[in-house]
Amino acid sequence: MKEKLTISKLLEEAQIFCVAQSKFQHKELFGVTDGKAVGTLIEQSFQKHLKERFEVAIGSSARGIDLPSEDILTDIKVTSIVQPQSSCPFKDAKQKIFGLGYNLLVFVYDKKDNAESQTAILEFVSCSFISKERTADFTTTSILNDMKKVNSNVEDIVSFLNGIKIPADEITLNQIAEQILSTEITIGYLTISNALQWRLQYNRIVNLSDDIEGIHKIVKYNKPV
Repeated sequence: MKEKLTISKLLEEAQIFCVAQSKFQHKELFGVTDGKAVGTLIEQSFQKHLKERFEVAIGSSARGIDLPSEDILTDIKVTSIVQPQSSCPFKDAKQKIFGLGYNLLVFVYDKKDNAESQTAILEFVSCSFISKERTADFTTTSILNDMKKVNSNVEDIVSFLNGIKIPADEITLNQIAEQILSTEITIGYLTISNALQWRLQYNRIVNLSDDIEGIHKIVKYNKPV
């Protein structure tokens, strides 16, 4: 009987996977510039890696989260170091302030094609686990915390939310403002851009050198000098 997957085991397996994949020669990815195609292959490979070793629930594209069980609740993101970003479904305007509602496991690769062997190697230069509490927008949460420190009121908060174009109507913005004033806001570490889907940017996570509760650097990025 397979062992049940836990968060700690997920982090261990992500590191093992990064080391193994960084040596693997992909014939099917030679010359491929479509980041979505690369991401899909790596996501599926990692899901297969987990299923071979653990009892684990794997989500479907329709469900939106790759590892949907309540004790894991983690979406897998794969992106290039050239521009470390991805998209995710827009569920609620509050996600930019209070987080996405699930964890993220972010693999960041540096793709190199070998013309001689007609293969591609994906060196995983960064891998991070971001707990759901840290998946809000960094700038938004930082400013809102500063506003609360100087006793800003609902009108002040609504004005700020309007200024950054939080996608919600006036009634909803007032409700969000009241929740902001009555709830402790944890600083997020993503950059989240408004769109039909949220656009998540990971540069702050990739380059993070401080130890932050809720963020586990599985593979630390060594930025080229």
